[in-house]
Amino acid sequence: MTDNVSVATGFDDLLEANRRFASDFRLGGFDGIAQAGVAIVTCMDSRIDPLGIVGLEPGDAKIFRNPGGRVTEAALEALVLGTHLLNVKRILVVPHTRCAMTKFSENELRQRITELSGVDASWQSFGVIDDQVQKLREDLAKVRAHPLIPDETLVAGFIYDVDTGLLEPVA
Repeated sequence: MTDNVSVATGFDDLLEANRRFASDFRLGGFDGIAQAGVAIVTCMDSRIDPLGIVGLEPGDAKIFRNPGGRVTEAALEALVLGTHLLNVKRILVVPHTRCAMTKFSENELRQRITELSGVDASWQSFGVIDDQVQKLREDLAKVRAHPLIPDETLVAGFIYDVDTGLLEPVA
């Protein structure tokens, strides 16, 4: 227990917020099933409230977040598990406007991370996005074609506008 306290140094504000959160916590004993039958793949950007943007609450959906909101192998793994074990019937893939992953080439991002970290990042892949709509269409096709995601699962893509809060459907 002492090790946990030393590791948490510098996190006092967050731990205090957690105690306030836990004081009226109502999700205890929840089974983890997506109550609304929804899974959302979206970006890790802190401007996105994945549940709020579609009017859902904690417990309603499975959320998978990564830079750019891409359908990676890990996202596909989560979606397969969600559709078979966690009541997911609808999948939304939701990248967003003004995403940092659309602003740099792979080489530019590697150079920038190398400069900022002082460590050679030329080997690291960052999954930059050169054409957001095209990449979203490719990701939707990956989900729809996956042999372990049931054909009856509804799959849709949207670009979330971080300035208006609106979702723009992408076919």
